[in-house]
Amino acid sequence: MHFPTTDTSATGRTTLSELVGNTPLLRISEPLAPAGRGFWAKLEGFNPGGIKDRPGLYMVERARVRGDLKPGARIIESTSGTLGLGLALAGMVYGHPVTLVTDPGLEPSMTRLLTAYGAQVNVVSEPHPTGGWQQARRDRVQHLMARHPDSWCPDQYNNPDNTAAYTPLALELATELRHIDVLVCSVGTGGHSAGVSRVLRQLYPDLTLVGVDTIGSTIFGQPARPRLMRGLGSSIYPRNVAYDNFSEVHWVSPAEAVWTCRQLAGSHYATGGWSVGAVSLVAGWLARSLPKEARIAAVFPDGPQRYLGTVYDDGYCAAHGLLDSPPAPEPDLIGRLDEKEVTRWTRCTSVVDPLTLGGGRENEAGGKTDVQRASDPQEQAR
Repeated sequence: MHFPTTDTSATGRTTLSELVGNTPLLRISEPLAPAGRGFWAKLEGFNPGGIKDRPGLYMVERARVRGDLKPGARIIESTSGTLGLGLALAGMVYGHPVTLVTDPGLEPSMTRLLTAYGAQVNVVSEPHPTGGWQQARRDRVQHLMARHPDSWCPDQYNNPDNTAAYTPLALELATELRHIDVLVCSVGTGGHSAGVSRVLRQLYPDLTLVGVDTIGSTIFGQPARPRLMRGLGSSIYPRNVAYDNFSEVHWVSPAEAVWTCRQLAGSHYATGGWSVGAVSLVAGWLARSLPKEARIAAVFPDGPQRYLGTVYDDGYCAAHGLLDSPPAPEPDLIGRLDEKEVTRWTRCTSVVDPLTLGGGRENEAGGKTDVQRASDPQEQAR
């Protein structure tokens, strides 16, 4: 795997792609863990657009190598923002116009930023009658691709390059920490949890992978519900999710993520959005619960800037009932992914592909069942 070669000028500046990677690590302890305990956070928000700069660049590079993406052809993808930033960067690096299909839930600041980076932002106005916003976006992508015959869609949920793109991230963690016992990752497309754990398991065969999802997400066998949190969770079954790699999964609610994000901001001057809050809540509990010598690494996908109008806005949080109280000190425990519908921080230590549970089957690759479509009119994907 490689990104474009560095072209260092007399000023010492490098190419755009060299801005991605080698992000810092930060030790997180009190108040999420007692003094002397804690976890290491990989701060992917230090990439220009966040963690998805990595797959944005890599998926485009590999598509060009294979000939799937012709020089100058348009890139078209559905996104709620995070991958959009990575694709805007890739389009700039490789010389491709980029169209990003999103929905009204995208923050106005993100729309302005993506437009400033040269991407065309195409917003669907109505949800699909049974497939919600995500299906409406996917339908719009197909419509736009028909108008641009040479265009290419990355299909981040099912593209194996999305997973392979995280090999450098795994190697950075291994180089910096030397040994890792537990890896904590949020799960949306399944790309970074699968890609990082695959490499680290080769180095540390006893690695424990802990997945973090949001309530209302179907990824780990829960029923689809309207979701407030963006950046993790889904109502489709992404085939990039490496279910066999997970030792356990935690579901976190929006209020619990908000509380944790704000605790991080006030204590470590490093925080992020919904995914960061959810991951930190779980990693802090692991740091309190596991032996003191356990080395825990957590991936922070982004920083706080995108969330100033949501996670860090008192009016927004009050209107959505997100400022009521701190999370419980321990998660609930269920024995099976679909044992009951969870509404607060809950964990399960028996992780399987939900399509093997017998409660639902895909009716298209990476798609939703009819029951899911009917129950999730406000679907928001990563």
